[in-house]
Amino acid sequence: MSTVGFRALSTGVLTIAASVITGAALAQFGAPPDPRPEATLAPAPAGFDARREGVPAGVVERVEFDSKVTNGKRPASVYLPPGYSADKKYPVLYLLHGIGGNETHWPGPGKAGEILDNLIAEGKAVPMIVVMPNGRASNEPSTLFAGRGPGGPGGGAAGGPPPGGPGAGAPGAGRGPGGPPGGAAMAVEFTAYADFERELIGDLIPCIESHYSVRADRKHRALAGLSMGGGQSLNFGLNNVDTFAFVGGFSSAPNTKPPAELVSDPKKARKLELLWVSCGNEDGLFNISNGVHEQLTAQNVPHKWYIDAGAHTFPVWKNDLYYFSSLLFR
Repeated sequence: MSTVGFRALSTGVLTIAASVITGAALAQFGAPPDPRPEATLAPAPAGFDARREGVPAGVVERVEFDSKVTNGKRPASVYLPPGYSADKKYPVLYLLHGIGGNETHWPGPGKAGEILDNLIAEGKAVPMIVVMPNGRASNEPSTLFAGRGPGGPGGGAAGGPPPGGPGAGAPGAGRGPGGPPGGAAMAVEFTAYADFERELIGDLIPCIESHYSVRADRKHRALAGLSMGGGQSLNFGLNNVDTFAFVGGFSSAPNTKPPAELVSDPKKARKLELLWVSCGNEDGLFNISNGVHEQLTAQNVPHKWYIDAGAHTFPVWKNDLYYFSSLLFR
């Protein structure tokens, strides 16, 4: 594994990403719920995601690890909390991006470093390492964006699913909101994101635990993500409760397994220390997270269900990260 300093995204890239995310029209995913539910998760305090004078800052490093899934090097960004020392052992949060995103989105527009720095300084979060990988385990170019990248012509929101949700033949087809079908392109993307489970468990976690000073047991591992990464986190987390004790899905996308399949073993799901499900009240994908919540309730699986004020955008996901991370490893 090689490690180099993480360089901030250029102003131009950030501007494109922000405009794409902010401009994620509700029609892209379907209509928001009607009637619109009341938000149950309060906005985080003002400035929670901003660099503050006098607050010690952590470090974000770019790393590469060997993947047996792609037979090559794969990237990740790793946040080390202020004062990181090899003389201490730290818990780890694995934090996943959405479709069209990559390992730069949480430390960039997601402000993960700033959020954790402020929480740790206030004693509201346990000092932790945050690993933000590229969750698309494939050597093939994205068929979704046809090489144009998120935000280009025909591209979906950075961090969100493409227009219309999954298409014919894609896992989860028919469960998402209506719209133009994604067809074979979406099937390829869903496969690439699903394959990341093997890479995460078999390659990334062992690499992190061999190169950083971490507590290598389930009670000190968490998995969470936004949109496509939220679906991954629920799918992988509930399938690997012996690996993760904390799982969170923020505005989970149509790659999320159908609720009955996702919670096929309630006894196993009850082993989790924390299971978090949340979504914005203006999000056209609200029905997916709400369906998971209803299934968990029906199966008497303890979980946190929160409704944010907002759509399928980073302001919602940053708010989720603020509250979710403050509950970890207590």
